[in-house]
Formats: sequence, structure tokens, C-alpha cells
Amino acid sequence: MHRRNLLAAALASLALPAIGQTIPDTVDEPVTITFYNYNLAMAGNGADATRRLIDQFMAENPNITVDAIPVGAAESTTTVQADLAAGQPVDLVQMGFSTLSYAVDNYGAVALEDIISQDELDGHFEGMVPNGLDLGRLDDKTYGLAYTFSTPVLFYNADLFREAGLDPDQPPETWDEIRETALAIEDATGKEGFAAGIFGPSAADWLFQGVVRSNGGEVISRDRTTLTFAEPPAVEAVQMLRDLYDAGAFDPMDITAALEGMSSGNIGMYLQTSAIQGALVSGAEGNFELRASTMPSFGDKPVRPNNSGSALVILSQDPLKQRAAWELMKFLTSEEGYTVITSEIGYLPLRPAIVDDPRYLKDWVEEHPLVQPNLDQLAILEPWESMPGPNYLQIVSIMMDAAEMAVYGGVDVEATLRDAQANAQALMP
Repeated sequence: MHRRNLLAAALASLALPAIGQTIPDTVDEPVTITFYNYNLAMAGNGADATRRLIDQFMAENPNITVDAIPVGAAESTTTVQADLAAGQPVDLVQMGFSTLSYAVDNYGAVALEDIISQDELDGHFEGMVPNGLDLGRLDDKTYGLAYTFSTPVLFYNADLFREAGLDPDQPPETWDEIRETALAIEDATGKEGFAAGIFGPSAADWLFQGVVRSNGGEVISRDRTTLTFAEPPAVEAVQMLRDLYDAGAFDPMDITAALEGMSSGNIGMYLQTSAIQGALVSGAEGNFELRASTMPSFGDKPVRPNNSGSALVILSQDPLKQRAAWELMKFLTSEEGYTVITSEIGYLPLRPAIVDDPRYLKDWVEEHPLVQPNLDQLAILEPWESMPGPNYLQIVSIMMDAAEMAVYGGVDVEATLRDAQANAQALMP
């Protein structure tokens, strides 16, 4: 048996599904659960707000201690895998939707319907965005509870627009306008015109998928059997990024450098997840006027942004810990939880009614127009497609490495993507 399959079998034996298992209705005795959370590994407001929510939950639930462990999004899969193999307890995990299928097959992720009554589930799900809930379902069961969602937002420095003679009330709407605007900012101010969180070690492929889709392409066929990131629409999308780079309008800085540059007022525009909104607001305060707009389009083609985001997944097989984990999940995805998650981190409120509710986000939304592009794109949000099979991480890596090389490496775009697609297709199940 292949080494990877042996490891998967070993992990599965450590975490067998708890089908039909009854859990207590309440937590009436002390219990500690581990919670792997990648927002805790974020800089600035993401970690602070998450920690405060967890502390509030423990204060309101004195029998439950949450051992909250910061694990970067890019390392979450390997960290969970290693800890499970080592026999370390992993009870609750914040997990990207692209890894959910793997977690079910290899980690024994628990379906909520197998441990929670349908009445209790229905009561909590009421008012949540249906397409968000659907992303956490496999084979009609909920293995991941939608937690944090974001869309690609074009953050921009209104002061640099003015210095370049541009109207900050008219941000660029197309990629052609991004190029013109970036070059104008660079010529007038000497600062970087445009950066994007598309590539880099911690970028994943969610934003890349949105760029390809917005040109009418896909990275994988709808039946999830054939990779398509070397088809003409995808090649054209990557060629557009290459042209931006060749023109000097697209700076190839990594995500950390881009975040620091945008926060300090040294970049004109930054296309990135709305989850960095809190950090950018803190940096801009008293420094420059920060604004936001929606993802750019390819001419008159409709923008097709997809979500970056995560679900909460129970891995524990202990009934008491499962109840404790479910109580934490309910708290984090409550009206109160999403009020903090949206206002202090920048994620979408997956309970839309709180946007118009004065008890929660109504006043804040009126005072903070930055969130509006994120809310506007919720209605057209498309799912972040996951790659199938045990080699899903390798497939994504091959695709993203090829796209990055095609943009920055001076190689032939179509040939590079075509060769990568052939190599990645060989790893498909």
C-alpha cells in the first residue's frame, strides 16, 4: 500500500465516525476541548476579536474550557494530520471548505445530524445564509458549519487617488482600468499602484479561482473529473495578470508585505479578502482615507467572486466534548458572534438580518461603508471549488505554482498551464 494511503488508514482508525451516538443535552461537568483556529494566527484584529469571543463563551459556560490553538490556514491540514497521528486530541477545527471532503474521509469528521437533534439544528440554522450552509454539507449531511466568509474586495487609498489626479468616487471597475489607475498612481506618487493576494505560500487558490471564473472559465469541470485551468478562458485570465506585471502595474509582493504596504499608505490598491479589513482600518486611521470597492471585471463580463472562508468541524468522538464543541459553534455563529466577526474582523455576517437590526450591525454598517462591497457581492458569491481525492493539496500546488510562474517568470503562459494541467490531472482520483 502507498505510504499516503497507509497514513490515511491509520488516521481513520483513530477517528471513527460517531454515527447514531447520543450526546448529553447540556454540559453539566467540567470538560476541556481543543479548538484549532486560524483566525487566532492572524495579525491584529482577527486574533484579538476571536480570542475575546472565546473568553466570553467560557465566562458564560463555566464548565467548558476551550484550549484555543492558533494554526495558520496554510498549515491547518498538516498540523491536524500530524496531531491525530500522534494521538493528540483534536476536538474542533476551523477548516477551509476545500479540505472538508478530505476531513470526512480521513479524520472521521462528525456529521451534525448524527449527534444533534434535527429540531435543534433547524433552530440554529434558521436565519443563516442557505448557500453558506450548503457548502458544509456532503451527502446531505452537515459536516462543517459555515463560520467565516469573505469575498475579494478592492481596497484603495483615496488620498493617493487624489495625488494622481484620479477621482476616488470612481474606483476602477475593470482590469483595464486597474492597469491605468495603477500606472497613474506610480507615475504621480512613486508608490506602488496595485497588489493582490493571488499568489504566495499562504494565498491558497480561492482568489485565483474568482479571477478565472470572472473571465468565463473554471479550474475544474462541474462533474469534478477534469481539470480545466489550461482552457482558453483561464489562459486569458492569467495572461491579463502577466500583462499587468509586464507593464509594471502589478507588484509581486507577498501577502505580508502587501498588507503592511497597504496599511501604511504605500500602495494605491489591494485586491484581497475582506478579512483583512480590520487590520487595514487600524493602519489607515489618522494616516489616510481607506475605501473599498468590488472585484474588477473583464470588460462587460459579469464578475464571479467566490468565497474565501471556513467551517467549524467536530473531530472529537467523545459525547461530552461533542456537546461542548457544538455549544461553542452555536455561540460563534450567533447574532452576537457575527456582530463581532463582521465589525472587528471583516467577514460577512452569515445571518443577514443583523445588518438591519439596531441591536447588532445596523448602526455600525451605516458608519462603516467599507463593508458594503462585501455585502453587495454576497448575492453573487460562488463556491470555492475543492479538488477531489487524497492528492488535492498537490493538485492545487501544481496549478498555483504554474500560474505564478506564468505571471512572474517570463515563460509562455499557455504552455506552462497546459503542462501543469497534464501533471495535475494524473493525480486526480
